[in-house]
Amino acid sequence: MIRLQQLDPTDRRILLALDEDPRLPIMVLAQKLGLARGTVQSRLERMTSNGALRPHSVRVDAAALGRGVSAEVAAELDQSQIDGAIAALGRIPEVLECLAPAGDTDLLIRVVATSPDDLYRVSEEIRLCPGITRTSTRMILRTVIPYRTTALLAEG
Repeated sequence: MIRLQQLDPTDRRILLALDEDPRLPIMVLAQKLGLARGTVQSRLERMTSNGALRPHSVRVDAAALGRGVSAEVAAELDQSQIDGAIAALGRIPEVLECLAPAGDTDLLIRVVATSPDDLYRVSEEIRLCPGITRTSTRMILRTVIPYRTTALLAEG
């Protein structure tokens, strides 16, 4: 994975512009930044392959897809079945992200649902995944600081 220190000022300008408007076509992005289209294209490809750009990063609000309830599900695992659990979680459409934190929780799973009842269904689907031995679900009431990287990019 690429590290922030490996991003030069041109990379940062490209990423800041995409953070403002992630739908900018490469040609428009190049014109806006005063760069050659090929330069922007090659840098985006490099940053994607090195991990600086998150895969599947189209910014769609889950609420716009009818899933306005969000939650975190903490899961404990039978460690010998972690691969099966992750594969099963990957097949649940409402699972937005799955993280492996330090501490007592084996997996932290971000999910969305249509309603509290639907959240119960999603939580049960997760609990029944192979290798998952216990879950705890916390509904998120409000996002007070959305996912962001702009301040990090502006540091350099």
